[in-house]
Amino acid sequence: MKYRLVLLSTLLLSGCQSTGDAQDTDIAHKAPPIAVLKASTAPEETSVTPEETTPEQPSVLSQQKQEDVWQRISMQLSLPVPDNASVRRYRNWYLNYPNHLATVTERATPFLYLIVEKVEARNMPLELALLPVVESSFDQFAYSHGRAAGLWQFVPATGRRFGLEQNWWYDGRRDVVQSTDAALDYLEYLHDMFEGNWLHAIAAYNSGEGRVSRAIRRNEQRGKPTDFWHLDLPKETSSYVPKLIALGDVLRNKNRYGLDVPTIPNQPVLKMIEPGMQMDLALAANYAGLSVSELQSLNPAYNHWATSPSGPTHLLLPNDKVARFNTELAKNKNQGLRVERYAVKSGDSLSEIAAQYNTTVKVLKRANQLPSSRIRVGQRLMIPVSLKDESQYTLSAPQRLAALQAAERDGYKRTHTVRQGDSFWTIARRYDVDYRQLAKWNGMSPRDTLSIGQELVVWDKEENAQRIRTITYRIRQGDSLSTIAHRYKVSVSDLMKWNQLRQNAYIQPGQQLTLHIDVSRSSGS
Repeated sequence: MKYRLVLLSTLLLSGCQSTGDAQDTDIAHKAPPIAVLKASTAPEETSVTPEETTPEQPSVLSQQKQEDVWQRISMQLSLPVPDNASVRRYRNWYLNYPNHLATVTERATPFLYLIVEKVEARNMPLELALLPVVESSFDQFAYSHGRAAGLWQFVPATGRRFGLEQNWWYDGRRDVVQSTDAALDYLEYLHDMFEGNWLHAIAAYNSGEGRVSRAIRRNEQRGKPTDFWHLDLPKETSSYVPKLIALGDVLRNKNRYGLDVPTIPNQPVLKMIEPGMQMDLALAANYAGLSVSELQSLNPAYNHWATSPSGPTHLLLPNDKVARFNTELAKNKNQGLRVERYAVKSGDSLSEIAAQYNTTVKVLKRANQLPSSRIRVGQRLMIPVSLKDESQYTLSAPQRLAALQAAERDGYKRTHTVRQGDSFWTIARRYDVDYRQLAKWNGMSPRDTLSIGQELVVWDKEENAQRIRTITYRIRQGDSLSTIAHRYKVSVSDLMKWNQLRQNAYIQPGQQLTLHIDVSRSSGS
């Protein structure tokens, strides 16, 4: 399919939005494993300086009638291309690493047309349609250590400011349509704020309007020019605008530079549908004739196995799948979820039942019209459940995290269970690792909140691996997995993994368990 996505290693030119400190992005682990592009050897680096800055002559066809979306964009680029060191540097990078744009093209194929349509409809510079290349390399699951997410790399606060809902079920920052509208709203706001200066607006999109405003005021007070190129901005922001301008330049003049960029058909690929109900993504995929991963890759905003019970419930589908989806949905009497009935037992709580069925208390209350969380023994509850096992929703947030944490890295892998008072900094200090790396290994930002009981992957340095000893433990009367784990300062999940035990496995005296313990920290006997 033309909308397959690509799994790549971290890309040098990935940018991210920030309202604070300069950020880098490590997005490789977020790219959906639908297809893998073979890495090519980069050509010997060359320095390219154009003899002239005028663009190639466009085709006589109008931009809307071009066969390639990249060409449609390049015909409408309007920002000046200065011949300065920053632009030359990033132009040369794009030219020396053409595989980067090949990867970006694979990822952008389903989405770029609709983004271009939205930018054109607002009569904004077409350079803005290229911002997701600089921001996220068109990885719709990108998440930076600065907590920015999605194609447009919105941080949580800015996302909410521009109407992007974020909850357990749904993160609007990864909704391609909604986040594009929000990004263009934000850029229009910045354009007005900076009195029509697009370079100031684009810089502010990266580092925040306050920072750019202060830089302008400082130059005014010192009698210096206030154009972007003279502002004292963070290194990332000073690079951000040249990256974008250099990208536009190489696309507009790709033939002159000898750059081969794969084409993206200049035609609509996707259509948004609105079922009007919560939909199990596996059921929706069945109706449309897609795999679950294909549907999730087009609708990355849904964190779990279904669309949000309180909305939104819309889905992007390939054009040629819409009719089938509508037919199958009607044939199945508009069924969006599978529902089970549960009889409340003594000791049950709504939160425990929600956890057991991988849902939320809010969903259970809504499904059963409960005014509070109080339930009684014998009461029957209707519980929406997923059609498939959670592991089959391969691009859901839990599965993407599991894949990231399972990735092999240098050193010895251990699991840390978060306890009261833990933070990334204290955990990193305990294991002698970098707190930023610790967050990255677990798909988080160092500023994300940790929960008691949460399990984090830690990669110990090779020199620390010698402290790890493998022992065999014989279970005693009264033992449980939790007491054994506590005694040897390991996690229950590690005990289960090391011994291939299932969830809620029964253990008995005399049974032997294998443990890999850190002798410098364990007090077991």
